[in-house]
Amino acid sequence: MPYITEEYHPIAKRSSALFHLLWCGIIITLISSCNSKNQQLSKTSKDLIDTVDYIYNHNAEKGIRYMDSVIAVRKNVSVKDRFDYYGLHHYYNYKALHNYEMASIYADSMRLILETTGNEKKYAKLYGMAAFGKGDALFALNRYPEAYQYYYKGKLIARNNFDNCTLGDYSYHMGMIMYKQGHYELAASHFRQSFDENNSCADEFKRFYRAQELLDNVALSYHKADIIDSAEIYYDKAQSYIDQHAVRFKENTRLIEMARGVIYGNQANLYILKHQLSKAEGMLKKSIVINLKPNYDNKDAELSELKLAHLYADLSQTDSLVGLLKNIRIQLDTVKNSEAEMDWNHLMAGYYQYKNQPEKAIAHFNAYDAIKDSLNKATQKLKENNVTQQFKDFENQSTINNLKSDNQLQQTYLIIALIYAVMALVIIMLIFSNWKRSKNNVKTLSELNVTVTEQKHQLEQSLTELELNGKEKDRILRAVSHDLRNPIGGIASLTALMLMEPGLDAEQVELLQLIQSTTNNSLELINEILEATGVLSAKTVNKQYVDINVLLSHSVELLRFKAAEKNQKIMLHVLEAPEELYISREKIWRVFSNLISNAIKFSPQGAVITAKVTIEKGDIQIAVNDHGIGIPNEIKGEVFQMFTEAKRPGTAGEKSFGLGLSISKQIIESHNGEIWFDSDPIEGTTFYVRLKKETA
Repeated sequence: MPYITEEYHPIAKRSSALFHLLWCGIIITLISSCNSKNQQLSKTSKDLIDTVDYIYNHNAEKGIRYMDSVIAVRKNVSVKDRFDYYGLHHYYNYKALHNYEMASIYADSMRLILETTGNEKKYAKLYGMAAFGKGDALFALNRYPEAYQYYYKGKLIARNNFDNCTLGDYSYHMGMIMYKQGHYELAASHFRQSFDENNSCADEFKRFYRAQELLDNVALSYHKADIIDSAEIYYDKAQSYIDQHAVRFKENTRLIEMARGVIYGNQANLYILKHQLSKAEGMLKKSIVINLKPNYDNKDAELSELKLAHLYADLSQTDSLVGLLKNIRIQLDTVKNSEAEMDWNHLMAGYYQYKNQPEKAIAHFNAYDAIKDSLNKATQKLKENNVTQQFKDFENQSTINNLKSDNQLQQTYLIIALIYAVMALVIIMLIFSNWKRSKNNVKTLSELNVTVTEQKHQLEQSLTELELNGKEKDRILRAVSHDLRNPIGGIASLTALMLMEPGLDAEQVELLQLIQSTTNNSLELINEILEATGVLSAKTVNKQYVDINVLLSHSVELLRFKAAEKNQKIMLHVLEAPEELYISREKIWRVFSNLISNAIKFSPQGAVITAKVTIEKGDIQIAVNDHGIGIPNEIKGEVFQMFTEAKRPGTAGEKSFGLGLSISKQIIESHNGEIWFDSDPIEGTTFYVRLKKETA
């Protein structure tokens, strides 16, 4: 039985409890802070303490009524106390009354009281708590798409205000939602993130138990997504994790054995898929022996027995099948399990069909079909979006279509600018061809000196016009790019605001994120074009003495956050002593940023990137090394070309425009330096920059 079915693993349901402990702790912290300043507690603070005491005593209802009466007579109740008041009501309805609709309403009140302040940054942590509380209520109501949006928004707003242990619970819930809706690869991603965040929790049994559960959930998600190799790896990791840590929790032997049994059953499914039936049978028997014990996970044992029964049926081991089905029937009479009941009837129908007893076969098949229809309806309901949200989708569709049209118009302008550039290049090639032909005519027709002189004069005029055309091309390209940047930037800003709107469903978020990604890529291309035309048109370079250690360190620090998005690390090695170069600070910084950004873009998740400064033959050499996808031999000669076709997407699908390395080469050459690279598909790529020590 997979851990995904939470009902068999109550330890998985700890998010709301942690949420409650969070705001309770904030109340106590606030009161303690006031006490240290004023040497006495305010009346409101004392009332809140009494209220909390009531709620944690046996008469929670009395505590809630008392708190209501206190708030009703209080004047000038602070935002924080009002937030805690709604938070207590949310928790009471969620945990004690299981009134999830009312808990959802109180979560909205928590959010609205903060919105009246107009200061989201100051109350970021409370905003996050309100979003998480709303997500918990919606999750309990099986409104999974909306719950996912609130969990995501809560993590986005308050991710820097919560510890990773708390965030890990919400990553877990987001993974559960994606699994229930059949988005298995995304579910695996959330479970992996939750595992990493869970490592920061206190070193106790709950942390251990959740960690092995998450590894098994990752494996099960990959299994459902037909990524078999990854599924097998994570099943093995889950078992190894239990083997490594179980000795520290001998008092919880029963739970640990149950966990092993669950993983054995899941692994058996994998072996059946790989047609390793003897291994599958062994795993299933081990799972059954464990979880068929009294007070163990008997439901999981029933499902494992049914898997074994299917195996016997496929192998035509009729005697073993009949005996096993009789045992399962006895267990189903005491431990109810709809899924197991459905599967048992299906096997019995097949058995009686094999025995040529059609009446019994039909009876069992009808029972199987009825249970299956009921379970399918429940599953389908989980995957349906909220109807109200769908109406909102239709209302916003017109706005989204308008944004798409504007984006297409901007792309058309960009294509026109590129066409002008290509035309200018064709003109250059034609003029060069004419000049070469004229030169040959001079050698062969010396007697036509006058004609040649006139042609030379015309050629000089053509070259002058070419230079003017080139400058005009750059001016047009810069003007078009500059004019494009403002509307595209506006689209990006509007899209970011729309993403912050509450109530968006998954499809809306996906469409808005697509628009945001497209506009960001367009802005990046425009900036690259502006930078390229600026480098080409610049005749002088403003230089100054710059400490190369400091310049490279600043470049690395600014990009560490970008690397952290892919769980990458940047290792920096600088010179032991400061070394100043006579360079343009801004342009050399641009080169370093391009090289490090490319290393991040083309390196996989979790990779290490190295930036190193050395002295080579009296010159300063900077090396940026990654362990990425490397540069194929067939495009190595094109990587420094302007608008090269050698551009490729990054390991996470990042857009590449083929301008950065061309700009970097021009900058380094304007400093009389060198830039080159070594690349290997296995070891990755290293870019080198060598700068000479010059004086003013």
